[in-house]
Amino acid sequence: MSAPTPQQGRLAQAPVVLRGGRWWLDGEAGSVPASDPAFTAVLDDFALSMAAADQAVANLLVRQDKASCLDPGARR
Repeated sequence: MSAPTPQQGRLAQAPVVLRGGRWWLDGEAGSVPASDPAFTAVLDDFALSMAAADQAVANLLVRQDKASCLDPGARR
């Protein structure tokens, strides 16, 4: 299984967006690039954690579907 990677787009309903590999602070007045390396490193780590969590949930759903196919009477 490959390592999760952050997706382009908004991060977990936060006012930050990953576009073209760069973080942007997004607001009603417009967008500005996030330039603080410490801040963008935290955003990268959080985005990777979210991607890993999304992948883990997807894997659980696949396993659950496979188990229900083996035992059609199983409860969910």
